[in-house]
Amino acid sequence: MPEEDPGTPRSGAGTGDPAPPTVAVVLTKVAVAQGLAAACALSKVPVDAAPTEIGAVAVCRSTEPGEPQRAAQVISQLLANTPVVLVEQRAGHMTATRWSRGAPDGEVPAVLMLDGAPPEIEQVLLGVLTVADLTGVVSSVGMSRWRATRLLAAAARAARRR
Repeated sequence: MPEEDPGTPRSGAGTGDPAPPTVAVVLTKVAVAQGLAAACALSKVPVDAAPTEIGAVAVCRSTEPGEPQRAAQVISQLLANTPVVLVEQRAGHMTATRWSRGAPDGEVPAVLMLDGAPPEIEQVLLGVLTVADLTGVVSSVGMSRWRATRLLAAAARAARRR
């Protein structure tokens, strides 16, 4: 049996294996996934919001070029005083961009973002898990304006009580 060259790629480009699916995730410090989904629903941003120990994340439903950036722009405008990070995995290449007040605020090494991210988010970005595998996911798609407004009002009342 011939020895394998350590420099030979094992998967991905050049081996015939498909690249992982395109995935885009907006990392936030929003405490409740329902609140993030409700805010996105009111802004017509299609995401699935999932709770994590570092804050809710928005998994973009549309990964067509420009759509994840639009989601990060809208979410960072909604969270005017809190930056968010858009992490994209596209064609086997991962990028991370910090967004603040609706505008990109610089590239961040993706490996540093993954180092501090919960393992399930890394697995979603790498295609090991799908958003359906996560617990507590709330979609902005199909959420009525009425329900979104009620969820945000309830979250505001709860925050005032603390």
